[in-house]
Amino acid sequence: MPELTSAQITATEVIAPNLKKRLSGVTTTVVRLVPVMAREIGIATTGPGLPPDLPHVSLGQMFALPRNRWRVWHARRNTEMVLGLILRHLFRRKLRLMFTSAAQRHHKSLTKWLIRQQEAVVATTPQAAGYLEVPATVVMHGVDTEIFHPVADRAALRRDLGLDEHAVILGCFGRVRAQKGVDLLVAAALELLPARPDVQIIFTGRVTEEHRGFHADLMAQLTAAGLADRVRFLGELPWEDVVRHYQALDLFVAPARWEGFGLTPLEAMACGVPVVAARVGAFEALIRPEVGALVPADDAPALTDALRDWIDDRARLASARALARDHVATNHAIEGEAAQLIAIYRQLLA
Repeated sequence: MPELTSAQITATEVIAPNLKKRLSGVTTTVVRLVPVMAREIGIATTGPGLPPDLPHVSLGQMFALPRNRWRVWHARRNTEMVLGLILRHLFRRKLRLMFTSAAQRHHKSLTKWLIRQQEAVVATTPQAAGYLEVPATVVMHGVDTEIFHPVADRAALRRDLGLDEHAVILGCFGRVRAQKGVDLLVAAALELLPARPDVQIIFTGRVTEEHRGFHADLMAQLTAAGLADRVRFLGELPWEDVVRHYQALDLFVAPARWEGFGLTPLEAMACGVPVVAARVGAFEALIRPEVGALVPADDAPALTDALRDWIDDRARLASARALARDHVATNHAIEGEAAQLIAIYRQLLA
């Protein structure tokens, strides 16, 4: 990853750390936001696991960051808040400390203490703000509608991806684990798919070692039902291929049992795909009846009923495509999120 020159580092106003090598929701947020914000403010990333085209300051350079100006250190993890405090107080770097919280749960004592050291705190949903014991600004995530968009020829895209161009295809993207409700969607498939031979489901996402038994049990159920060729686990895909699979779908499913924010419904809707989701995370604020449905969390029968309603009404599926795209472009474009964050940066730097 090419690093910034000394002159570019001197001009940098905001540092967006990413202290995790593997792809995660937080990493994805940094990757998407930084190029958009870089149009309006001097911002750079630091840490591993980031694409080579982002402006980047090495962690080593951070400890010798010029003291020519104040800069914002925008953390999104505990480890990043800790590093910000070390850089500011032990190495005397001129950093204004900021933290974004997506968690909808009570924080542990260490996290609470770290949050109290921040000069600005952002929550990604009103629910997340409710768990903070300090004032917070709610800034909901948006998506890049230039990256996530419908395609003109979905049949050709499906052929290119090795998918059935004539099928009704449902998708569920994210790590394969119980938290994501993958088993709930498999249970719905076991009930719905035998009588609907043109319906298929694809999952994308990594299966970690601790969840291999969970995945193996799901595969055994699907194999016993004769559905293993119609409910497919594609594994972890390159990012550009994940976007193309969104574009190939008829319906996206987000059955998570709990979620911090949850970007996948927005990404799907930006690609013109309606969404059925559990009532967790920010989903209730993102999904309207004309572009999808919400069901209680951890409720397989309710999920099954909602999916049945959508896949048995093909006219509704088709008409929701344009509505879903328009909904995201109007209300949840990433430019709005970037503008709100930049306004906070400016206040901290004033």
